[in-house]
Amino acid sequence: MSENASEINKIVLSYSGGLDTTAILKWLQETYQCEVVTFTADLGDGDDYSQVRQKALNSGASEAFVNDVREEFVRDFVFPMFRCNTIYEGEYLLGTSIARPLIAKRLVEIANETGANAISHGATGKGNDQVRFELGAYALRPDIKVIAPWREWDLTSRESLMQFCEKHQIPVDRKHEGEKSPYSMDANLLHISYEGGILEDPNAEPEESMWLWSRSPEAAPDSPTVIELTYRGGDVVAIDGEEMSPATVLTHLNKVGGENGIGRVDIVENRYVGMKARGCYETPGGTILLKGHRAIESITLDRELAHLKDDLMPRYAGLIYNGYWWSPERKAMQALIDDSQEYVNGTVRLKLYKGNVIVTGRESTTDTLYDGNIVTFEDDAGAYDQKDAAGFIQLNALRLKVASKKGRKLL
Repeated sequence: MSENASEINKIVLSYSGGLDTTAILKWLQETYQCEVVTFTADLGDGDDYSQVRQKALNSGASEAFVNDVREEFVRDFVFPMFRCNTIYEGEYLLGTSIARPLIAKRLVEIANETGANAISHGATGKGNDQVRFELGAYALRPDIKVIAPWREWDLTSRESLMQFCEKHQIPVDRKHEGEKSPYSMDANLLHISYEGGILEDPNAEPEESMWLWSRSPEAAPDSPTVIELTYRGGDVVAIDGEEMSPATVLTHLNKVGGENGIGRVDIVENRYVGMKARGCYETPGGTILLKGHRAIESITLDRELAHLKDDLMPRYAGLIYNGYWWSPERKAMQALIDDSQEYVNGTVRLKLYKGNVIVTGRESTTDTLYDGNIVTFEDDAGAYDQKDAAGFIQLNALRLKVASKKGRKLL
């Protein structure tokens, strides 16, 4: 046991209402002999949370919090992340990773509100989520105690979990459990992920029925869908001229993106705990956001500032993936990223077609740095003197010429 039971007065459990966390709820009460408060976050996964609070109370929770955090999730976590054009290892849009700091924050807040001195989660000892939850909790409340049942108990299979629940008179729908997906899935407004099952063989192709949010590109419509995104300060504030809240923006983009076969990736990623793991992800709205944001930045962002952001992005992505959202380095990087977005205003037109997001136009009437008079192939009326290029080239060639004269071999 990682924590002395006598030191625990009350525990806040991250609770989904599923078999695992319902078993954990009872196990915590039995093992630590204290009150357990549950917290359930509605992050927009589409589940019906109307019964979760009562289920937690029926299972022995002293209090049960169910919070709709969809707007906060997109406004304060997803959008700030996309301002950096963030992508991990070239493909992963961090859908699971970016939700964890919000859950950690609420667990600590509820612990403070209820007088609890411990939190608990249902993440396994093999994954990244245990790290993300716990680093976040310790950053926000250093004296918090963390209980991770999967690192402590001897319930090692789904059948043993169901037997534990039946022993403690916790209702288990065995028929429903038998119909469960063979995959371990996580979903929120940004994405849905799939792991386990046949995906543990990196050479096995998943069946088409696994994908729940998107059509295959082959089955997508034969006619493209054209949308226009309006950006203000680097964030999408309207689609096709209609103002929308952050969560509504992402919900809409998930719908049109999924219908057009957008956002599927199948990757083997490097987990922070040291192993390689395969995951399949559907992130239709996020895929569109990334493409659109790079397009609007292409005309509004200074070259060196854009390149600096590109240099920082892999480090920023690694911080989020590894669980360091609540860290001084991420906070400092976020300040730079957010400052860079002051002039990222305008519209981007996108064509969605059979898995592709194609930029067909971008415009900023107030903040564009694109000057057609300078870049034109036609007569520029003196806007740019081509003779200036000769001196520019000579100065930049100077170090190369000196090195070559000194016998430095570059070939």
